[in-house]
Amino acid sequence: MRSNVITSSQCSFRTAREFAELAGDTVLGAVRHSTTAGPPRWEHGLPVLPLHMARPGEPEVVEVWHTDGQMVRTGEHKGLLYAHDGEVLFGAGWIGPSADCGEAAHRAYLAAFEVVERLGYPNVFRMWNMIEGITEVYTDFCVGRGRAFDGRAFDERGHAMPASTDIGALGGGVAFYFLAHRTRKAVHLENPLQTPAHTSRCPSVARATYLTSEKGSLYVSGTASILGQTTVARGDVARQCQVTLANIAALIGQDNLARHGIDGGYRLDDLRTIKVYVKRPEDVRTVTRLCRDEFPRRADIAVFTVDACRPDLLVEIEGSTP
Repeated sequence: MRSNVITSSQCSFRTAREFAELAGDTVLGAVRHSTTAGPPRWEHGLPVLPLHMARPGEPEVVEVWHTDGQMVRTGEHKGLLYAHDGEVLFGAGWIGPSADCGEAAHRAYLAAFEVVERLGYPNVFRMWNMIEGITEVYTDFCVGRGRAFDGRAFDERGHAMPASTDIGALGGGVAFYFLAHRTRKAVHLENPLQTPAHTSRCPSVARATYLTSEKGSLYVSGTASILGQTTVARGDVARQCQVTLANIAALIGQDNLARHGIDGGYRLDDLRTIKVYVKRPEDVRTVTRLCRDEFPRRADIAVFTVDACRPDLLVEIEGSTP
């Protein structure tokens, strides 16, 4: 399902060996989707976050974020490791197992925002949260994260929450990573087929974020088979995958972008870097086939078998344009 030789302008999926050969001037940071988890660490002088997202026998997938900058600077703040190139900031943190997930999330996100503000990268446009036992702790996590966002506005419409994927992990507590831009403005998008996320504390994230520029780029949050606020097609993974793909198509299409003041639009075959999360191992083949039918052959796709934030969600999909 992965094409390890295709690299988008910002992100690619690599094997561990390829990452070891690649790390250097073109890399801003990386995320290891493997069988172990822990705090972010330095590899090749760059921040790398290990996530427990693979089962025994499954290959490691290294998500690599690239830079076009001439110089990458790195640092650490309250356990959070970061790297920035003058335009883009990559940050990674680890909450770990905690008896009070909400308060731990609140502190961790406050530390992340301190880095964003101190370094001057005001436009947070993408976040990921990998959460062990997500169905048990998700509400507490969202409340804590929401408290950290209170009073912050990161796009021209005043919406603080950027595109985000909140998904299960196989172990390691809670880990998170994010991207922010210095000069390109972020426009956070809602989906016309779903209840606006920013109106409630849970999940309180945008359905997608568009980074403005002459070309523009789009980052789609983890998206599932939800219409309005209701899970659709419970127990039917094929139908859930189809509804999820239709949700993404509506979200990134011309009509919805026009509602947010953006010219043009995207289709599913414009997405290049895609992650697919499947709840049950026996459903991976079905979901893989349906995704390959809709996404372009040149897309770089990785699949993980983990829980979603609702027990009845069987598949979740995210993606981004070059």
